[in-house]
Parts: sequence; C-alpha cells; structure tokens
Amino acid sequence: MMMSKTIARNTLLVGVFILAGTAACAQQAQPIARRSSLSTDLGLTYAAERAEIAPGNCGCFWLQGGGADVAITFGKGLGIAAAFNGDHASNIAPGVDANRVAFMAGPRYTRRIHTWSADSQQERILQFFGEGLFGITHAFDSVYPASSGVASSANAFAMQAGGGINLRLSKNFGLRLLQVDYARTTLPNNASNTQNDLRLAFGIAWHFSRH
Repeated sequence: MMMSKTIARNTLLVGVFILAGTAACAQQAQPIARRSSLSTDLGLTYAAERAEIAPGNCGCFWLQGGGADVAITFGKGLGIAAAFNGDHASNIAPGVDANRVAFMAGPRYTRRIHTWSADSQQERILQFFGEGLFGITHAFDSVYPASSGVASSANAFAMQAGGGINLRLSKNFGLRLLQVDYARTTLPNNASNTQNDLRLAFGIAWHFSRH
C-alpha cells in the first residue's frame, strides 16, 4: 500500500512538471503581437491663393476657392495624401477670368502632440503635417497662349509643398487651423510658362484610426 502511494505521488509530480514545462514552451513559442495603427484624415478647406500671371511681372491677383484632401498614415507618421482643389478669380485682365482645378498626390508626414486645456479640463490633440504633392492642373474659361494663337483652356504640371495644423476637438472631428503651401504650375503665359504662388487654407477635418 505504501509503495502504491509513493508511485502515485511520484507520477503526480512528474505530470505537474510536464504540464509546467509544456506551458512554458508554449508561452515562449507564441508570437509577440505587434501593435500597428492605420489612420485616415479628411479635410475640407476654403483657400485663397496669391497668384501671378508671370514671374517678374506680377500682375498679381487672388484666386479663391476650396479643396478636399485625404491622407492615410501607415505608421511612425509616414503616409500618402491626395488633394483636389478648385479656384476662381475674376477680371485678372480686362474681361478675363481665371478658373482652375487640380489633382495632386504624394507623401505626407504627420506628427501628433497632446496638450491639456485648463479651461475645459480636456486633452487636446494637435496634428502637424508636412507634404509634397504632385499632379496636374486644368485651367479653363480664360485666355492662354497656344501655337494656333490663343486657347480658352490649358493643362499643366502642378506641385504643392507645405504643411498645416489640425486641432482635434473630439475623437473624430476637428479644425484645420491653418495650411500654408507653395504652389507651382506651368501654365502658358508668353514668358517663362511658370507660376509661383502662395496658398493659404483653413477648414474642418476628420480623423479615423484603427489599431
């Protein structure tokens, strides 16, 4: 009887050690889950662009319009963005208006900073971003030099480089406090066929994230 009890006790101890070893091995073999995040930002803005007919001969005027942009951030602030803008100016020359639409895309870097509002006792999140966008612009209902004389429309290369600040008011909604961009186009103008503009914008923004 004593021998049977000893064998049973030893068997139980061996079983416990085996189970413990198996659990430890399983814990070591289990892959470590990496936390990854994917976020999307949308913006709707009003914009004013200080434009020129040709460099060195200002003939400057203000284009006014708006834009919509979307950005996807994959991690560590790096992502891609795309923007669609539309602008208009009246009487840039006697009886001549300017109308443009542009689509551009390129890289964007976003940095998020947390702040604390003492008045509302709430945390605020500021998003600073910088980007370089490249694409095409279509100008229409105006006058542009052409090989056959003049044309009412033209297509050209477009570039926009700059950045802005989003203030998150809630989990998903916020404000585009300010966006400042250098905007370059290559529309024909009987000179250098380039335009170097300053674009200012502000509006509203949405943020969506998934972990």
